[in-house]
This record gives sequence, structure tokens and C-alpha cells, in this order.
Amino acid sequence: MSIREQLGDFMRSAGADRTLEDMRYQLASLRPAEIASLLEATPRKVRQLIWQLVEDEAAPQVLQYLGDDVRGEFLETMDPARLVAAADSLDTDDFADILQQLPDTITRQVLASMDARDRARLEAVLPYPEDSAGGLMNTDTITVRPRHSLELVLRYLRRQNALPDGTDALVVVSTRDEYVGMLPLSKLLTTDPTVTVREVMNTDVEAIPVTTSDTEVARIFAEQDLISAPVVDASGKLLGRITIDDVVDVIIDDADETVLARAGLDVDDDTFAPVLKSARRRAVWLGINLVTALLAAAVINVFEETIAKVVALAILMPIVASMGGIAGTQTLTLVIRGIAVGQIARANLLWLLHREVVVAMLNGLLWASLVAIGTALIFQDALLGGLIATGLVVNMLIAAISGTVLPSLLSSMRIDPAIAGGVVLTTITDVAGFFVFLGLATLAYA
Repeated sequence: MSIREQLGDFMRSAGADRTLEDMRYQLASLRPAEIASLLEATPRKVRQLIWQLVEDEAAPQVLQYLGDDVRGEFLETMDPARLVAAADSLDTDDFADILQQLPDTITRQVLASMDARDRARLEAVLPYPEDSAGGLMNTDTITVRPRHSLELVLRYLRRQNALPDGTDALVVVSTRDEYVGMLPLSKLLTTDPTVTVREVMNTDVEAIPVTTSDTEVARIFAEQDLISAPVVDASGKLLGRITIDDVVDVIIDDADETVLARAGLDVDDDTFAPVLKSARRRAVWLGINLVTALLAAAVINVFEETIAKVVALAILMPIVASMGGIAGTQTLTLVIRGIAVGQIARANLLWLLHREVVVAMLNGLLWASLVAIGTALIFQDALLGGLIATGLVVNMLIAAISGTVLPSLLSSMRIDPAIAGGVVLTTITDVAGFFVFLGLATLAYA
């Protein structure tokens, strides 16, 4: 029986010692990521009971896999001493993410309780945003000097209790801790040990500036097939390294955010959050959409008399708006993805705009012709068919231009196009579609 099936039995017979012990045993057999998944899939009251059954040794590992909302729920009641113990079992970057959710007073208390070495490592990461290279990096890095022989490096490694997780290469630094290159473990193990590090190190791997965005870090890892990469400050001094496991988390979070952002939701939102909390968050997005709907309604109201004369216009209006919205969404999605993966920049944006206008024109003419013929036959009005055809073509052209230009425009205003782009585009295509179609109809039937 799966843990989720046993959860049902637990909820029906809560309080029975046998059930609690069974659940404790089952939880102990799960990996931290699986426990985190179970907690996030559980209503809040039962979630607290399950959290109490998680072993103290596993709790820190579980925390790093939870979304911000659910993690914050447990951190509110977590003993600072237990948080200090978590520092020993978590990577620096993961523990820093946890501390950033705590009140300043608790954070200072946790830092004061840590030993000097761990505190220094953590304080090196805390100043950087979570979505930057500095927020992703781990300071637990093994470094070597270019002048050292491989034999000396091997002896040094043998004295270590263990290598940091994700270590595929050692970082080569100068006497001033400036990044020089990487020494792959494969070369270290297969090369003559009398050779120096300088002779076999790889200088092709460029260090990542600490202020680089996490999305750009993911792109660099994907393009260069990296497992780990060094992170440096503005002067080239080594600060830490980023490993592939953190980059995979970034890629997954970005994909989730792209889907959820269009509905005004956050990737870290708790599925089982309290009603009032969820309602408050969604109310803002619904309010924005209401404003855009009122703008479209205002345009329709301007042409009220025309619609009263030709009732068929009310039937055909949604077609113009819908076709423009779909065409614009296709372009907007393509451009946002292109920017995210580094394929689109100012240099080729004009070419892409020209391409999208031509595509919109071809599709517009194709579907406008079909709609015009159908409208003329159904309503026995060739003029009406011509009007909706013109409205379709013009609105699809406006949609293509808007979908291409909006991401760059919103980004320049420090607005995430993945979140706001869809709403703005829908407003433009609705307002423009109604205005063009009904405006032409007013001139034609006046």
C-alpha cells in the first residue's frame, strides 16, 4: 500500500498508536523529496500531524524540497536549535534559502548559534538574491594552485573525509584566490602524477559572475553541458560553485512558473492554503482582468447604435477578438521562450517582427476568406462578409506586432512578460478587434 493510501487510513483512525507507528515507519522509508511531496499534497491539519512524525535527522532535508508557503508554515514553529542542526546536513545555498524566510531576529539568533566557519560560509551567500548565481552557489569548494603537482593534489584529496556533492572537477585559483581554470577529476586520475596542475587544467570553462540570473545560469549549463561551474565576483575572485542539481531545480521552477504565471499564480503557492489567503491572492489578478474586460466593454458601448441596427455584428464580434487573441498568444509565447533561451535580442528582433507580420498576413487572408464566404452565405450580406474579413486581418496583424514587441517593452519596465504579457495582449486584441470591426461597420451602415 502506498503512503498516500495509508494516509487515508491514518486520517480515519487518527490517534490510534498503531496507526501513528505505522505512519512513522512508512515515512522513515521514504526519501526527503517524497516526504515533501506528501506534505504538499495533504490538507493543512493532517500535514501538521505528519510533520511531527518526520524524524529530526530527515526534517532539514525535507524542508529544502518544500515550496515557500508550506516551508514557511513549518518554520514558524520550528525551534532555532533544530535549524542550527540543519546547517550540518544541508548545502549552504539550500540553508540560505530557508533562513531568508525567517524573521530577522530568528535569523540573527540562528547565525549566532553557529560555529565561525559555518557562519562565514552562510553569510557569503545570504546577501545574494535567491534567483541569482550567488543565491545558487555553494561555498563548499575544493581549490588547488596551478604550480602544484598532481601527486600533491591526490595526497591532499586522500586526507579529506569526503568530496563535496557534485564534484566533477577541482577549481584552480591563484594565490589571491582569483579563478584560473578547472581540473577535471578524470584528468587528475589518468595523468602522470608528476605533471603540474597548470599543464592539464582546463581554461575553457568561463566563470559565472555572481550577479547572473538563475535563468541565464541554466542556459549556460545547457549550452556547455556542465556539471558544475565556478562563481566569481566582479574582480574575478572565486566565491563558490554551482552544481547541476541546483540548475535542474531552476529549470523545473521556471517551467512551472511559466504555466502558473499566466493565471496569476505562484509556483510556491500552497495548494491547500487557507481560503481567505488564496482568495486574497487571486483577487488582484481577477481585478486586473476585470479592468481589461471593462475596457473592451467600453469600446462596444461606443458602437451601441450600430449593433442595434445590424444584430449580426454581436454574433460575429467574438470571432474577430478570439482569432486575434490566439494569433497574438502564439507570437508572444514564441518570443518569450526565445528570449529565455537567448535566441532573441535587439539585433534580430526587427527580423522576427517582419517574419511574424508576414505569417499573420498569410493566416489572416486564409481564415478571413473562409469566414467572409461563410458570413455572406449565412446572413445574405456580402458587405458584412467583407467587413469581418478586414477586421480579422487587421486584428491579427496588430496581434503579431504586439506579441513580438510586448516582451521587450515589459522587460524594460521591469515587468515579467510571462506574467503580464497575456493580460496586456488580450486587452490589445479585444479592444483593437472590436474597434476596427465595429468602426468599419459604422462607416458602412451609416
